Amino acid sequence: MNHHLLAILGTLWTVDAAAAGELSFNRDIRPIFSDTCFQCHGPDEKQRKSNLRLDVRAEALKPAKSGAIAIIPGKPEESEIMARVQTDSEDDLMPPTKLHKPLTKPQKELLRQWIAEGAKYQGHWAFNALVRPAVPEVAKYKAQAANEVDFFVLERLEKEGMEPSPEADRATLIRRVSLDLTGLPPSPGQVDAFVNDRSGDAYEKVVDRLLASKHYGEQMARQWLDFARYADSHGFQTDSSRQMWPWRDWVIRAFNDNLPFDQFTVQQIGGDLLPNARRDQIVATGFNRNHRLNGEGGIIAEEWRIENIIDRVETMSFTWLGLSMNCCRCHDHKYDPFTQRDFYSLFAFFNNVPEKGTIEGSSNRAGGNSPPTIDVPTPEQEAKLAVLRAELKSAELRVNEAVKTLPRLIAAWEPKAAVAVGEKNAWDLIEPESVKSQGGATLERQGDGSYLASGTNPARDVYVITAKMPDAPVSAFLLECVPDISLPNQSLGRASNGNFVLEEFEVDVMSVVQSRISKALADYSQKGYEVANLESDSKGPGRKKAAKRRTGWAVDGNTKKEPRKAMFVLDKPVPPGAMVTITLTHGAISNHNIGRFRLSVSTLPAASVKLDGKSGFAAVREVLRIPPAKRNARQKGELEKFFRTTVDSPVRQADAQLERAKKAAETFERALPTVMV
Repeated sequence: MNHHLLAILGTLWTVDAAAAGELSFNRDIRPIFSDTCFQCHGPDEKQRKSNLRLDVRAEALKPAKSGAIAIIPGKPEESEIMARVQTDSEDDLMPPTKLHKPLTKPQKELLRQWIAEGAKYQGHWAFNALVRPAVPEVAKYKAQAANEVDFFVLERLEKEGMEPSPEADRATLIRRVSLDLTGLPPSPGQVDAFVNDRSGDAYEKVVDRLLASKHYGEQMARQWLDFARYADSHGFQTDSSRQMWPWRDWVIRAFNDNLPFDQFTVQQIGGDLLPNARRDQIVATGFNRNHRLNGEGGIIAEEWRIENIIDRVETMSFTWLGLSMNCCRCHDHKYDPFTQRDFYSLFAFFNNVPEKGTIEGSSNRAGGNSPPTIDVPTPEQEAKLAVLRAELKSAELRVNEAVKTLPRLIAAWEPKAAVAVGEKNAWDLIEPESVKSQGGATLERQGDGSYLASGTNPARDVYVITAKMPDAPVSAFLLECVPDISLPNQSLGRASNGNFVLEEFEVDVMSVVQSRISKALADYSQKGYEVANLESDSKGPGRKKAAKRRTGWAVDGNTKKEPRKAMFVLDKPVPPGAMVTITLTHGAISNHNIGRFRLSVSTLPAASVKLDGKSGFAAVREVLRIPPAKRNARQKGELEKFFRTTVDSPVRQADAQLERAKKAAETFERALPTVMV
């Protein structure tokens, strides 16, 4: 309670309080001292004047250097404090006039009576041991008492000359208890059943039903969620979302399961520190992650990390101690028994949480949560995850078995290996059967096999190239963009500044199958317009769908006029001799279409394709020149790596199956709900 208000209330006791019997320090005197004296004569040593401390009895009874004693129990006339509060001298008057908190006459009389009664102090009420009071006697309404609590209520009613309210009717009673225990009113049927139930335990049965309801936990948890500052949003700027509801559900279950309060406490403050902590015990520690997270630009991460630790200390104090520790963040507390040392001792404990206090970019995976987090799958998701992990384990075992056959497989392959790893350029220029612009531009073949765009330059153009593939599986495509004197800024694109932005690169095999782009690399990408934007996502062909994706691949054509190239590796090869349609889509930025380009394909294994056109087989050729018996471990490893990644065999098939199992498990796990802990 505000101590200024306490001081005002203190004046209301006045002479009536004195006449009622012995005074109480906490009720009658502490509010006066706290409001007018403790600022200069309280617990804060740095602010203390004249070395006088009035909040501790032993200190208040000590003589000053002058020999004067502030409080002499039983002798108010000899106590210096009474002389100071009653003097007419402005220099000696306490409290000083400049504080503008003069004591009233009733307050002075309370001080006088308290000293006369022995100046008895009391500890802070929150730290006094509970004492069971004697059950009072009741004269007039004794027959209406159903339990010991009623005697205290009835005694006060008699004292105030009031009568007890009549007993509530049964419809009112069930409504009250239903709202109290579940926050919901009873249904008409439930009211009728209770009204008509004349058994002696009818009310007890209603209470038992309500306690067994799932809504009981929801009702009990509401206030706790407020104490813990629960929210499923961050609290800054746009107040963006996060997932803390699994912790909320833990609190509700704790009430419904009647979890003992000591366990309720330990698990929320330090459940992760319990031996062999279960997932639910770790989820409970989300109590300490219900703070705000800051994603504003320009913030100092360490500053906000510290703010969150301070928030944990203060919230823990409010919630479990029922006391404020906010003040002793900066100095010893003015009226609660906490020092700055106490505050930072607790601070040190909470300082062990490994988080940054800011919204991290990777948190989009977890519904807005920042690490540390924990997955909280449903039972159905747990079952699916178990199946995926079993499949992963099985795939790992198959790989281990297949690897045992590697020496035999490599020995059988070596006689024909020289042809497979011979010197060969990775890229072969293709001669399209047709090259068209859907936007109406003219695409004319040049002597080097490239196509130059001219004429109409639409806001969004799509180039469609149809070509027959070589008589070997095609693993990758190469797109080369070259400058031309006819293009704006004599650069690579048709935009007025000479730039282009390629939005999509798609491969359609005979209008039936679309090969996904598993990897995209370029010799140069404009910042924010990386070629990786053109990789296919997990759901099908097309560009990568990322939360903060820009708009495709660009090359700074307005300032850099060098030829640029990008390669697109397919997730599965195009069949030999297939008819393929390649689509280059623009339009992310108006008129930014490619000005001059050409296409090549590679029939090398996907793992061996290089952007620079070299096969990358030189190291393998050197190993093959060495007799098998004379190869060292590194050379054997080089050959095995090449064989596993480029030659179709049971080992490569097992590796591919393992990779698919890993990806399936990882994709599923990334989609699981999480909670911050």
